[in-house]
Amino acid sequence: MKNIEEINKESVKKILLKKKIPEFFAGDTVKVGVRIAEGKRERIQYFEGVCIAKKNRSINSSFTVRKISFGEGVERTFALYSSVIGSIKVIRSGKVRRAKLYYLRDRKGKSARISEKLTKRIGVDVSEQLVEKEVVEKKEENEIEAKVESQDTKKEVKSKVEPKKEKLKTEKK
Repeated sequence: MKNIEEINKESVKKILLKKKIPEFFAGDTVKVGVRIAEGKRERIQYFEGVCIAKKNRSINSSFTVRKISFGEGVERTFALYSSVIGSIKVIRSGKVRRAKLYYLRDRKGKSARISEKLTKRIGVDVSEQLVEKEVVEKKEENEIEAKVESQDTKKEVKSKVEPKKEKLKTEKK
């Protein structure tokens, strides 16, 4: 007999196969595409703000996003694996020390800012370098093929045009 946890894990796997959910944490600025049904039509409305809380509970996972709209703080809690969410995009990563940023509710202006987490990159990944080399090699091959084709067509055109030029010269004499 299956546990509820096992059933939840399977359903999470199915959902992750269909859509990509990026890795983000509290303090990150995220842009959430929310599906809104208006009559028969369906559209996506974006809700961009700071993720102030994230709850990881398998299928019941959720996160809270806070933004300032017309001078008023607006918070919205989304179920992470809900069909209402069309897309999630991480705009910038925030450098914070807490998992829940509820203290931002009391702050306004500059004191409510979160500094950006800068990721250090020592070098380029080897896999990226290989892909870049392959792309460059393919471009070079395509350029060479294009040159060869253009030279072949030039030769064909010359071979067709030269006899006609000679005929014209002989006719003029």
